[in-house]
Amino acid sequence: MAPKKTGKATVKFGNPPVIIGTGSVVGPMEGRGPLAEDFDAVLPDMTFGENTSEKAERKLLEQAAWIAIERSGIDKGMIDYYVAGDLLNQIISASFSARQLEIPFMGVYGACSTCAMGTAMGSMIIDGGFADYVLVACSSHYHTAERQFRYPIELNVQHKETSQYTVTGAGAIVLASSGSGPKVTWATTGKVVDLGVKDPYNFGAAMAPAACDTLLVHLADTGCSPDEYDLILTGDLGIIGSQLFIELAQEAGCDVGNNHRDCGLMIFDRKAQRVGAGASGCACAAVVTFGHVLKEMKRGSLKRILLIATGALLSPLSFQQGESIPGIGHAIAIEV
Repeated sequence: MAPKKTGKATVKFGNPPVIIGTGSVVGPMEGRGPLAEDFDAVLPDMTFGENTSEKAERKLLEQAAWIAIERSGIDKGMIDYYVAGDLLNQIISASFSARQLEIPFMGVYGACSTCAMGTAMGSMIIDGGFADYVLVACSSHYHTAERQFRYPIELNVQHKETSQYTVTGAGAIVLASSGSGPKVTWATTGKVVDLGVKDPYNFGAAMAPAACDTLLVHLADTGCSPDEYDLILTGDLGIIGSQLFIELAQEAGCDVGNNHRDCGLMIFDRKAQRVGAGASGCACAAVVTFGHVLKEMKRGSLKRILLIATGALLSPLSFQQGESIPGIGHAIAIEV
């Protein structure tokens, strides 16, 4: 028997890892959004002094990591592992940032669910007694994601109403085996759910079923009810995916409408900013959670949250071969 596993897919941490440092860096578009004051740095432009957007993304990921390390109050040399990922081929933003950080590196890929997946893995490493400090980070960039998954922005392709705007940013946290700060208490690993959505301009519909599945598994495994959380936060479902998520949960007898919010609808002002159905990208859940939500917990307005970060597990190759879009959702509970 696995003594720390609860139910089908959930881990209860016996020694809940503590979040002792956070870092959030965003692009200029995000810096004009409603959460701007809670981000640690806002880039003056999309290139960040680099000659390509890919290099800019790597640089902003490094900056978020350094901010989290500085805020943690520990020396970089004390960090046992760096767990990070992004959206680009072979997670080059994460691996090249690891080259600069010189910390033992574990590269992970969960598309836009990477934030929660990395935090869950880092928490398992600490709770298992394999490390005292783990740095977790992820990033995305509007230009790089458009170039890889859709069309280069220079082509000025018209987006559909269901399209989401990839967040330019990076979020990082330092997890510790002891200390003061919010704690990661539960982690539920999602399974791949694919209901046949093939439209790469409608990620929300592709990911919503996986988010709902993970929520239901988490609640069944832990015995919790939705109202025991101050906030049930989904990663980047956008307006369409959020509505589907709520409807699917209601069909299963679970009412999350009162305390559910979506990072993809929080980071931008959809009335004032042209972002389609909302935001997406690895950085979406990361900067909203590590930047805004953890600051809200520090301010005392939130005490217990459940983050379900969602990802669309497609690639240009799978799309070209006519495959549908598998979805995934990973959940972590954070408590003060």
